[in-house]
Amino acid sequence: MANNALQELVEHTREELERSQTQLREIAMLVEQSRGEVDKLAQRNATFNSHLRQLQQNFETVPRSDVKATYDAVVESQQRLFTMRGQLEKLQGDQNSLDRYITYLKMVLEAIGEVPPGTPLPGVAGLGRGNGGNGSEPLVARIIDAQENERQRMSKAMHDGPAQSLTNFILQAEIVQRLFDSNPEQARAELQNLKSSATSTFQRVREFITELRPMMLDDLGLVPTARRYIKAFEEKSGIPTALTVTGEERRFEAHCEVLAFRAIQELLNNARTHSQCTQLRITLDVDESHVRAVVEDNGKGFDVGAVLAPDQKQHIGLSTLKEKAELLGGQLQIASVLGQGTKATIEIPISDINALA
Repeated sequence: MANNALQELVEHTREELERSQTQLREIAMLVEQSRGEVDKLAQRNATFNSHLRQLQQNFETVPRSDVKATYDAVVESQQRLFTMRGQLEKLQGDQNSLDRYITYLKMVLEAIGEVPPGTPLPGVAGLGRGNGGNGSEPLVARIIDAQENERQRMSKAMHDGPAQSLTNFILQAEIVQRLFDSNPEQARAELQNLKSSATSTFQRVREFITELRPMMLDDLGLVPTARRYIKAFEEKSGIPTALTVTGEERRFEAHCEVLAFRAIQELLNNARTHSQCTQLRITLDVDESHVRAVVEDNGKGFDVGAVLAPDQKQHIGLSTLKEKAELLGGQLQIASVLGQGTKATIEIPISDINALA
């Protein structure tokens, strides 16, 4: 049995290595093409900006239709440049992830080559095919996919939000500058609009920062951070969300605090996006040996087996969350009935941070 398992692992790892190397070559070509396109768009953008500066020197005499057309062309050019740069950054991220994955696969093959034939290898099936040996992608690949999906989501959100707003700030500021001499009243009105837009964008940037890594988590720990996040979630989503905290509010290992918070974040976002719920309840319990987070909604429910299936891609965050919890000796359990809502429970073993010092 050990020989069969070892041979299966070797074959699967070699197949993964060949497939990944092929993907890496394809991505490398796309990266080069995207770099060329970014360079072209950057040159085009510079030409538009030069034309815009010339127009500004004759701002008072140029027809407003020409001004608008030029500004529209600049905005469109900058949007295309932002989009293409975002695509290039994603491709480069994929390229780096594949590089790391290929290195990992080579290390596995080297390690296997040093094991004498017939030696039992604990967890061989798990190494090659993820939990359960059911033919799913390796865990490292699923984690990379989840990270890249999140980066892509945040990149798109930044492009459509703050990046676009900053572009508009530049244009509004230039308009205000020109209007101060010719029409002070309109300039003041434009300046007030600019201030309102800046305030709104600043708030969105703070939300992005919180989504990426709330500083409270490092400073105060899980419970205070969860309280603030859930309150902000309720205000933003409009879904009544109740939090109950039981047990002892104390600090524990940083990686466990992060995983527990990410679990709450993932489960709440899934409920908001997919469940069509009108009410959410969260219970957070910290005892001597475990942290437990329970998220319940009264939404439409779903087929848990289908969502957590190895070959599905839409809800990779839940599958990866489950695997991360199991790597730490914990578990993620999801109970859902169509039309009757969902209850998700994550439990992670912890230690007192003071005892570790």
